[in-house]
Amino acid sequence: MKRTLFSIPLMLILVSTLLPLNTFAQDYPQWELPDGAIARIGKGGIRGIQYTSDGTLLAVASSIGIWLYDTTTLQETALFAGDIDGTSCMALSPDGRTFAIGSGNGNIYLLDRVTGIPKTTLIGHTDGIFSIAFSPDGRTIASGSGDSTIGLWNADTGEQKITLSGDRNRVFSVAFSPDGETVISGSADGTIQLWDANTGEQKTTLTGHTREVNSVPFSPDGKTIVSGSGDGTIRLWDAITGTQKTLIIEDKFSVNSVVFSPDGRTFAGGGSDNTIGLWDTNTGEPKRTLAGHTRYIDSVAFSPDGRTITTGSADGTLRLWDAHTGKHTKTLTGYADEVRSVAFSSDGRMIATGHYLGTLRLWDAHTRRQKNIFTEDIWGAWSVAFSPDGNTIATSGDHKNIVKLWDTQTGKHKTTLKGHTGRVFSVAFSSDGRTIVTGSNDNTARLWDAHTGKHKNTLSEHTSYVWSVAFSPDGNTIATG
Repeated sequence: MKRTLFSIPLMLILVSTLLPLNTFAQDYPQWELPDGAIARIGKGGIRGIQYTSDGTLLAVASSIGIWLYDTTTLQETALFAGDIDGTSCMALSPDGRTFAIGSGNGNIYLLDRVTGIPKTTLIGHTDGIFSIAFSPDGRTIASGSGDSTIGLWNADTGEQKITLSGDRNRVFSVAFSPDGETVISGSADGTIQLWDANTGEQKTTLTGHTREVNSVPFSPDGKTIVSGSGDGTIRLWDAITGTQKTLIIEDKFSVNSVVFSPDGRTFAGGGSDNTIGLWDTNTGEPKRTLAGHTRYIDSVAFSPDGRTITTGSADGTLRLWDAHTGKHTKTLTGYADEVRSVAFSSDGRMIATGHYLGTLRLWDAHTRRQKNIFTEDIWGAWSVAFSPDGNTIATSGDHKNIVKLWDTQTGKHKTTLKGHTGRVFSVAFSSDGRTIVTGSNDNTARLWDAHTGKHKNTLSEHTSYVWSVAFSPDGNTIATG
């Protein structure tokens, strides 16, 4: 599985103290809403996809939990959320009864897939979980973490059996061999380690990648390993000798997910070029390319019968493809990247959400439908704010230390506030809409003319980052922190 940035999950919850209970028409199920919440906008950023062994269900891990689909109707049948601190990865047991869910806090949560009831929590890692895998017999769980260790756990009791700590780098991917005797791991330094699953002893190291190894599964017969890396290469390895068999160069694009077909004759890989490639396992020759996603690929999975390929992308969609023809057959929407900031317009009619991957979305607060999307140069979206009249939105992000002003009706960019020398974390309008205040990690707060974008004043008394700014209701006082 691809490594994940642990940031705020996309789970925009609207509570009844803000709007009347009957305000929202529901696009998505309300399963597992927190107390007092009346709606959920969006399904969360995609973290992983997996079919049940019988192919009847498709599980999609998102930043708010696990969505379950009927593969015949493609209708959502359940959402498993529970008390999870940001889903980062997911694995489904071979019998299809247990979800293992990795989180940003280092814990692993086991949930009963049939009842949705939590079974146990695996506690031991000291950093976020990047990858999880069940052994073929379902008795052991392997976990790869940012704390540079691999945990082996008893899947029934939740007890930690072994800690594999020979790796000194973050572990981005883990998998079992088909016979369950070997655990394989891919790390941030580009190395691949093979471990004895019973003793925890390191067996061998595969070297060649120059950046992080994001995905590293065994072929169904256990004879071949495929690895996808941030260095833009896919490599095939002999699982017995550890020698490299094939090198596929994907130019400068990161490879985030690789997977074998059930018969092992084909492997698929997806990454930052927004496409999925299919290759012949024996020859390494390309077979076809699946194109249609508009952002990078997070996850790729074959259905158990090998007829369908499912892909998850940062563009907020799942796509289903005919594995033999490469034809796109279905798109499931509603998934998107993490929300970093949320704001209501003063009349309560609009909601603005700023997203980590650089989009600003406007929603109708009554219908909960998306009205507009802004994508121009607002990577990170630390803060969004409406002007009092609702006609302007101010956004700040990770990129270029600027604030952008947008027309809410037309979606057009109005002006840019330039002057900070660090990221802008917070933005606020004065009550009369004439002045904007911004806070930055350059240790300053700045005042701007909201109409012209001209810099008016700098407040430089802070000795550290200015995370938050606000005007008093009368506009005479500014609070910074």
